[in-house]
Amino acid sequence: MSSPAVTNPARPASNTLFASRRFWQLVALIVIALLPMVLTDSYWQTNLIICAINVLLAIGLDFVLGYAGQLNLGQSAFYGIGAYASTLLITQLGVPFWAAFACGVVISGTAGMLLSLFAVRLRGHYLAIASLGFAVITYQILLNWISLTQGPLGIYGISPPPSMSIPGLGKIDFSNLTNLFYLVAGFAFLVYLLFDQLVRSPVGETLTAIREDEVSASSLGVNGTKWKVFAFAMSSAVAGAAGCFYAPFVGTLVPDAFMITESFTILAMVIVGGMGSLVGPVFGAILLTILPELLRGVGDLRLIVYGVAVTLVVMFMPGGMVQAGKMLAMKLRGEKNVARKEPVQ
Repeated sequence: MSSPAVTNPARPASNTLFASRRFWQLVALIVIALLPMVLTDSYWQTNLIICAINVLLAIGLDFVLGYAGQLNLGQSAFYGIGAYASTLLITQLGVPFWAAFACGVVISGTAGMLLSLFAVRLRGHYLAIASLGFAVITYQILLNWISLTQGPLGIYGISPPPSMSIPGLGKIDFSNLTNLFYLVAGFAFLVYLLFDQLVRSPVGETLTAIREDEVSASSLGVNGTKWKVFAFAMSSAVAGAAGCFYAPFVGTLVPDAFMITESFTILAMVIVGGMGSLVGPVFGAILLTILPELLRGVGDLRLIVYGVAVTLVVMFMPGGMVQAGKMLAMKLRGEKNVARKEPVQ
């Protein structure tokens, strides 16, 4: 007589732990805390801050592209709007940093809403062209409105965020690279948590429905226009926040930092990491920020190696790093299950 099959075997506690989102979020916090202690050189701490800024840009784009299905190539424009809006408020009007930061985020989000209202009926490459055109227009305004933005001359001497006193920690000086990294990375982590909650809520289900089939979603009462505007506003606001951090970090603001090519770099981060996964663009942003630095030893060949690496990922692993990780995990689980499989008596 055959033994009864077990339909719902208990999952090992270790598997349950590793599958927990809270566990990996705790790991991420520990890594963020330890990185500046391990990489004490100013060069690498500078790169860590750039990584954190790029993570903001990537997860912002992934929200509108990976979940709402809107191909936005204007992320560099919102990045620049946030940087210039906050900097001009501080330098020209004397607005305090955090008030200017909030204004920069709101202005960038509003610009994203306005763009989406004009482009909401466009899809695919038409939307891509419209958003790319917006990026071109924004760049030309930053470059040629010299009386306001100083154009190619740039804005210099931008101060870092003001010091902050925290009970138990004392006065925190953000001119220190380690403290600035904690500030930017901490903000990026909070934005990730916000988006993670949104995409796992009915909001995420609604955006996914619009991405998969907007006509069917509309027949179920989903207002596609409203949700597309929402996705664009959230994405552009996060890009604006990245710009607000970029200006005081670099100390110099020139339009060339927000050229159209920046939009394609951010898009590459999302695709290489794994579009529509949130965690994928985080790894994609880190990889495509650090990889060029690691390849500096090969001189100009680093650009070729970098380009070939990105192309191979897109061609043979369209799901990006997330797909590769899932395939590896499935393979390991499959081998483990085979090893545990027992013959039926």
